[in-house]
Amino acid sequence: MALTILGLSGALSHDPSAALYIDGKLVAAAEEERFVRDKHAKNRMPYESAKFCLEQAGIKPSDVDVVAIPFAPISLFGKARWHYAKRYWYAPDRALDAILMGNRRYKRYRNKIVWCLEQLGFDPKKIKIEPVEHHLAHASSAYHCSGFKEKTAILGIDGKGEYATTFFGYGENGKIHKIKEFFDPDSLGGLYGAITEFLGFEMLDGEFKVMGMAPYGDASKYDFSRLASFENGELVINTDYANVIGLRRYKEKGKGFYFSPKLIEWLGPKREGDIADEPYIHYAASMQALFEKLALQMIDYYLGDVLKETGKLAFAGGCALNVKLNQKIIARDDITELFVQPASGDAGTAVGAAAYVSHARGVPVEKMEHVYLGPSYSNEDVIAACARHESKPTWRKLDNMPEQIAKIMVDGNPVAWFQGRMEFGPRALGGRSIIGCPSVAGVADRINHQIKFRERWRPFCPSMLDTVAPQMIKIDHPAPFMTFTFEVAEEWKTRVPEVVHEDGTSRAQVLKREYNPRYYDMMKALENLTGNGVSLNTSLNRRGEPMICSPTDALNMFFGSDLEYLIMEDILVVKEGVKGYELD
Repeated sequence: MALTILGLSGALSHDPSAALYIDGKLVAAAEEERFVRDKHAKNRMPYESAKFCLEQAGIKPSDVDVVAIPFAPISLFGKARWHYAKRYWYAPDRALDAILMGNRRYKRYRNKIVWCLEQLGFDPKKIKIEPVEHHLAHASSAYHCSGFKEKTAILGIDGKGEYATTFFGYGENGKIHKIKEFFDPDSLGGLYGAITEFLGFEMLDGEFKVMGMAPYGDASKYDFSRLASFENGELVINTDYANVIGLRRYKEKGKGFYFSPKLIEWLGPKREGDIADEPYIHYAASMQALFEKLALQMIDYYLGDVLKETGKLAFAGGCALNVKLNQKIIARDDITELFVQPASGDAGTAVGAAAYVSHARGVPVEKMEHVYLGPSYSNEDVIAACARHESKPTWRKLDNMPEQIAKIMVDGNPVAWFQGRMEFGPRALGGRSIIGCPSVAGVADRINHQIKFRERWRPFCPSMLDTVAPQMIKIDHPAPFMTFTFEVAEEWKTRVPEVVHEDGTSRAQVLKREYNPRYYDMMKALENLTGNGVSLNTSLNRRGEPMICSPTDALNMFFGSDLEYLIMEDILVVKEGVKGYELD
């Protein structure tokens, strides 16, 4: 009998998702937001995502052996709940709650998951639910999916799970060993989120913007060291300023923020608007510098010995998406390879919880080689969606799609690109992307003008052929998931300027043909036309919306934007009055 494990995350927080392992193979994984069209799908059940996973595998609820959830009861006899109560002394109701009712959230989480499973047709009497601690799920999503066979250092940094915010450990022979955890409110991810809010962005989305803004500022202009320290092995966040709850929060227009009025007294008013202006660019630079410094100090302290022995590090949690930190980690002398779980945020804990349970039951999971784990659609599905759509799109079927699309791109046109299975995780990697030719001056501005409307100081990123990477980026390190930035070689800064950031780096996807042949062939065609096997790549969505899932989603987005070309499988949709590119 095959061991079938369904991982379900979300239910009480953000980014609900589902992942399905059958005999150690990840056959499907998807985020709920993509189906319900609500970014982060806060407080929703992973219903549609779980339904998709079962359908993709062609199995019934009764075929599932165990449901793994990344949320577990935390004992009163450990440090976590007492630490929370002590550090939140100024909010006695919350402090007492942690001691007396500290697993209430877990019970609610479990009950909601049971309800969701019943809606999916599971028999409540036969459901086996296995809880996995949140940070163990993150750790498993990194270590068990890394493919590393030798002893591996494991790092997890996020906002918080049940109580833990940071995890240090190592994996050996498939088993995860905990070295140290920090607990709420001592959260480096929480502090970054608090400053993200102060800089006028939303938590969960804005952290990328702070990181993108940082290179425009000067970190030496403001000393942020008062916000957090790491001494004698303990991370301490200054809760006079940030990671605050209750009455200590700064409030504006009825909304409470994760920082206090004292932060405003020190740094001035909260930033408003989209401009990268002073002093806020310097604040972003100072926060990024403090974040990197503390993270690297903690790695030294808790993982230094393991890294000297092995050189391998597996990293997950929302902060693992901070590509600037990852660049610094790769540059360390004691690192030979860093694996970052591509779905590092909470969505990835569905994979992690399921992988953890699979290993515990004696079935190791496969290395995560790609993230094309969501729904796919045929040409017939696309044509049917076009026929149903109110905009009555004109379309044609292309015979040599990659070459035709490359020609359209070389003329300076952005293209909405919809191919194969949807990506799992926050990065578009050639399944649901908006692409452009990065040697054409102004193509990034065209994408911004036609659809993205994003802050222009935020970088656009490159996908590249694996044959191009050794020339363009100056380091030999796997980069399939856009989880790292690399220094760009001088010659390539002028060859593909549209995908090089202010600081001379690029967040790159290096693609092997076996994982996405059509995207690879399109970049090969670009190389034949321009000499550069590189594509600008950004996610296929409008600002504030989730990435596109279905052909109908793609058509709605296309006709709700100024994009002119949409390719779905072999079907090219062109706006009225736009050059049609008659076929050769």
